[in-house]
Amino acid sequence: VQLQASGGGLVQAGGSLRLSCAASGVTFSNYVMGWFRQAPGKEREFVAGINWIGRTYYADSVKGRFTISRDNAKNTVALQMNSLKPEDTAVYYCAAYRRRGFSMLTTGGDYDYWGQGTQVTVSS
Repeated sequence: VQLQASGGGLVQAGGSLRLSCAASGVTFSNYVMGWFRQAPGKEREFVAGINWIGRTYYADSVKGRFTISRDNAKNTVALQMNSLKPEDTAVYYCAAYRRRGFSMLTTGGDYDYWGQGTQVTVSS
């Protein structure tokens, strides 16, 4: 199973970035997809998740600014990030777990597969 994240970069505060994650080696529609991030010196944190029927979940810190979406035909999940803030600076990871129940899992240890991470830097 491989998750390949892309789309990170450097952007000014208030700008936008779109992250993408391509999955291979799994029946994508059976998996819940999530995005996590880890800033230097901080714990990894849940950012957003989307289940197999498209229900979405967001951390309070990104609600109204970030949008997660998935395309089961293309085995991809995206994270549209708008109104970026310097505190959004982090390495962003996509992750997946095989669906089990309707509750969104937000702890990294519950996820089975991880991508390699992509750096997002927001300058003030």
